[in-house]
Amino acid sequence: MAEGQYYWCLDHHRVEPYEGCKAADRLGPYDTIDEAEHALDRVQQRNEQWDNDPRFKDDDDEDAADDDEGWGPFRT
Repeated sequence: MAEGQYYWCLDHHRVEPYEGCKAADRLGPYDTIDEAEHALDRVQQRNEQWDNDPRFKDDDDEDAADDDEGWGPFRT
């Protein structure tokens, strides 16, 4: 593959160039083949950071109360 933008295809589990599968089925773009090959590792790392970020921790008691009321225009 020539130097450029690379993507990790979620369907084929391989690195593809820009002309590969549709955007909904891949991660990227990445500058190098190596970065694209490790796309799922990066996703896992970011998910763990998000899960452990105190700014995004919800109080379970508040969630239960919100669930009973509905969401947006469907609130009771």
